[in-house]
Amino acid sequence: MKEIEIRRYDAAMASEWDAFVDASRNSTFLFKRGFMDYHADRFDDHSLMACDGGKIIALLPANLRREDDRLILQSHGGLTYGGWMLGKRHPDAAGMLEIFGKALEYCRRCGISEIDYKPLPSIYSALPAEEDRYALFRLGARLTECNISVAINLRDNPGFNKQQKRNLKRADGIEVNISESDDVGEFHALLSGCLAERHGVAPVHTASELQLLRHRFPRQIRIFVARTPEGAQAGVCMFDTGRVAHAQYICSTPYGRDHGLLTRLFFHLIESEFADREYFDFGICNERHGLWLNEGLYRQKSSLGGSGVVYERYSLRVTPGGDAV
Repeated sequence: MKEIEIRRYDAAMASEWDAFVDASRNSTFLFKRGFMDYHADRFDDHSLMACDGGKIIALLPANLRREDDRLILQSHGGLTYGGWMLGKRHPDAAGMLEIFGKALEYCRRCGISEIDYKPLPSIYSALPAEEDRYALFRLGARLTECNISVAINLRDNPGFNKQQKRNLKRADGIEVNISESDDVGEFHALLSGCLAERHGVAPVHTASELQLLRHRFPRQIRIFVARTPEGAQAGVCMFDTGRVAHAQYICSTPYGRDHGLLTRLFFHLIESEFADREYFDFGICNERHGLWLNEGLYRQKSSLGGSGVVYERYSLRVTPGGDAV
C-alpha cells in the first residue's frame, strides 16, 4: 500500500461513500448516507475515510460527542452498530493496524481524546471482517459494553420449542390476517402504546422519521401486522439487510399477547417472508451497557429457535505521545 491518509467525509462525497458501502464485505444499508443523515440535526457527523493513493479503502461512520471537557469520536451514535467498512479483499490485518494508527494520529491533531467504537456483529458481514477487533486488541482498547442478541441461523434452524408450538395451535382458532402494511401511522401507534404500557418508553424513531426511512429504503424497511376483525393486534418492523432479517420493532396488544399472535406472526416471517436469508435477528435483551440481562425476554426469543450473538463496544484512548492505552 501507499501512504494511507485519513480524511473527513463531506456531503460532496455521498455517491462515492454509498458506492463503497455497496461493494464492502461488512456493511448494511444503515451505512448509506440516506439512512445516516436522516437525523443529521442530532449528531455532529464526523465520519472518516481511509484512502490509499486517493482511493477509498475503508469507511468509518462516526460523529463527535463532547463529554465534560473531552472530545470523543463515536462510532455513529445514531446507529446500532458501526466500525470500519472494508473492501472485499483489502485491507488485511496489517493494513487495519495501519489504518487505526493513522486514525489515532488524525484524532490527536483534532484534539480528540477517545474513540468510542462499535464493530459490526459477525452475522452481518458477507465475508469474515474482524481485522478491526484484532487491531483493537493490539492497541489496548477496553471492552466497555457487551450486549447479547438472539438470532436464528436459517440454514440450520432448530425451530420453535414446545411452548411456542402450543402458542401456534392456540392462535389457530382465531380469525387473523397476516399481511405487509404501508400504514406507518397505525403501526407506530400500536408500537407506542405497547412500549409505554410495558416499559414506559417511546420508540427511537418518530412516526415521521420511520415514514421517511421507509420512503428511502422501501425494500429494506418493511412492516408486517397480524390483524383480527377488531384491528391490528401485533406487528413487527423488519430491517432487511439481504443477509440478515432484523426485527427492529416488535409490539403487541394485550389481546395479541394472550392469544399468541406474535408467535404466529414470527412463524410467517421466519418460514415464508425471510426464509431465504442467512439469519433472523431478534435484537438485544440488555440494559445498562449489557450489565443487566432481561432473562425472560432472552428465553422468549430463544424459544423461537435463536441463540446468542454479541454486540460489542470498545474504548480506545488517544494519548499525546502517540500510543493507545
